Amino acid sequence: MLRRLTVLIAGPALAASMSVPACAYMVYVSNERDNTVSVVDSTTMEVVHTINVGQRPRGITISHDGKLIYLCASDDDTIQIIDTASYQIVGTLPSGPDPELFVLSPDGKTLYVANEDDNLVTVIDLESRSVRTEIPVGVEPEGMGISPDGKALVNTSETTNMAHFIDTGTHEITSNVLVDTRPRFAEFKSDNSEVWVSAEIGGTVSVIDSASHEIKHKITFEIPGLRAESIQPVGVRITADGMKAYVALGPANRVAVVNAKTYEVEKYVLVGQRVWQLAFTPDQKMVISTNGVSNDITFIDVAKDEAMQSVTVGALPWGVVVHPN
Repeated sequence: MLRRLTVLIAGPALAASMSVPACAYMVYVSNERDNTVSVVDSTTMEVVHTINVGQRPRGITISHDGKLIYLCASDDDTIQIIDTASYQIVGTLPSGPDPELFVLSPDGKTLYVANEDDNLVTVIDLESRSVRTEIPVGVEPEGMGISPDGKALVNTSETTNMAHFIDTGTHEITSNVLVDTRPRFAEFKSDNSEVWVSAEIGGTVSVIDSASHEIKHKITFEIPGLRAESIQPVGVRITADGMKAYVALGPANRVAVVNAKTYEVEKYVLVGQRVWQLAFTPDQKMVISTNGVSNDITFIDVAKDEAMQSVTVGALPWGVVVHPN
């Protein structure tokens, strides 16, 4: 049930009337079509550098110390390592074919990669830069989430329509949870109580109990004037206090704000076109969306749940990560 609907237009005009947070962070955006990563200053909200990378960059993350970016160069079948000080590519990792999304372990030592073409999760040891093992999963794996304690991994398989729970100690699947059509993303709550799995075509987010692996709730979305098939959940982020969640709704061009306790949608924030992924700034004062078709990103004020400003980046922005310092 929709409790409250507010639509806000993102754009530069809003910035003048809103205060900009004092903390400056570097925001890194992978641009799938033009093979670049845009570097955006969160204070000025301007692109300060463009990094030329491999073909079809999608998944992007950063080491916990902020020194290295890991980037899925999907059509090159590799993961590139970028130095954040020099913006230079300083190495590669053996990802397996067509890496799309990945997740870094809480201790920063292991990268878990979804290989869409061969139905595997590749486990990479970052110290030796070598493959530790490969885990067979369902058809077209994409979403990757890891529990705060690092003991459980969740992979979503788009065609199998499942969330696979994997024990990171044994690398064995412990449970397969059937969700709605085309699951794209998995996000654990910080207290390890739940994992949220978005279903792009199903139009839902399944809230799965981390202990029992049972679906405890399904979140649905309704936007007046839009057909249901236009509302396609993809990226999900949950605040550290477990109170709010943000869900990117694809061609609906909106980010849903969800009460993470009651599971009610409280607000829809209008951003750019075809919103894909989301990332918080480290202080969680802002959440940033990548808007693929409009070739921009949108900064959203978390306290007010209002769009602050959109920034043009490269062609078809897909993934986003923010420097942790």
